[in-house]
Amino acid sequence: MTDFIPVFEPVFTEKEKEYLNDCIETGWIGSNGQYIKKLEKDFSKYCNQQFGSCVSNGSAALDVAIRAMKDLYKWEDFSEIIIPSFNIISAAQSCIYNKLKPVFVDAEPNTWNIDTTKIEEQITPKTKAIVVVHIYGLPSDMEPIVEIAKKHNLKIIEDSAQAHGQSYRGKKCGSFGDVSTFSFFTNKHVTCGEGGIVLTSDKELLDKINYYKNLCFTSNKFVHNDLGWNYRMSNLQAAVACAQLENIDKTIAKKRELGSIYQNMLKDIPAKLSVDKTDYANNHYWIFGIVIDKNVPINAKQAIMKMREENIETRPFFYPMHNQPVFKELGILDNKKREISENIYEKGFYIPMGMNLTLTTLEFISEKIHNLFK
Repeated sequence: MTDFIPVFEPVFTEKEKEYLNDCIETGWIGSNGQYIKKLEKDFSKYCNQQFGSCVSNGSAALDVAIRAMKDLYKWEDFSEIIIPSFNIISAAQSCIYNKLKPVFVDAEPNTWNIDTTKIEEQITPKTKAIVVVHIYGLPSDMEPIVEIAKKHNLKIIEDSAQAHGQSYRGKKCGSFGDVSTFSFFTNKHVTCGEGGIVLTSDKELLDKINYYKNLCFTSNKFVHNDLGWNYRMSNLQAAVACAQLENIDKTIAKKRELGSIYQNMLKDIPAKLSVDKTDYANNHYWIFGIVIDKNVPINAKQAIMKMREENIETRPFFYPMHNQPVFKELGILDNKKREISENIYEKGFYIPMGMNLTLTTLEFISEKIHNLFK
């Protein structure tokens, strides 16, 4: 049996060590320090936004972004926010924590991003914003989303947690939102283990974000007018993320190389693979996904179990938000089906995409995936 093949392994260089040693030698390891400032400046510039605010993780980024927007724009409690159903729970959870109602839209079957043709039917007088989530390496189709937002006077919250360095028609993901959020979790193109960042070009919104991420401290420091969070990032994390950002073009090039190899090796299996490119973007392969054809008598759970028996780690797709037990318990669902989201969860999984994978390992993985269908 082969050695265990994880779904992802981070890659570090001497630059991460250099920056970390600098933090340790200078004593700047907390939530202040030059790497926090450098990451906020460099990452916002990279994404064509004016300001950045580092936070402890990607979910925290959504918490403070949505809370700041609700405060600044005077959204009433239980205003509605449109969110893709095929998504991790973070955005919906942030809405609920901030006394807003998530409204879920089904996925588009090819890219697995939000189906832009189904957004407007969910808009009501209570709707205040659209959360755009760029899924699995391909951006959402932003042109119609921007048009819908303008038409209905809605804000755009751009969740780019999976889209570091990705572009839509040549414009960086993270540059479309009134506010944009990123995660620096272990498997992201820029990682520091945990951590995240919020981007905006609105200084007033930035001030609100910084206020809520820092326990709502004021000039009279221990007198609080609101409740916030301690969502600060450490200078140690920022140091690693800064080094990772410097290497992002190489990271994307390598991931695209791996994606291209998988496309060629797996083109004949009875399944839909991650889309390599659309008319607005080339996939940057945060992950490589597989959705088994409906007529094949095996589901994702079975495939994952079989691959694990071969010492290959794979991961399931997101469980749709409109079926989440916690949201049923809260009584916020409309009991309508979102069939695409349900199918890609039932039949979808993703396979190893670590940058240390060799051609021999890729061939082994391909062989075992082909065996699933025999």
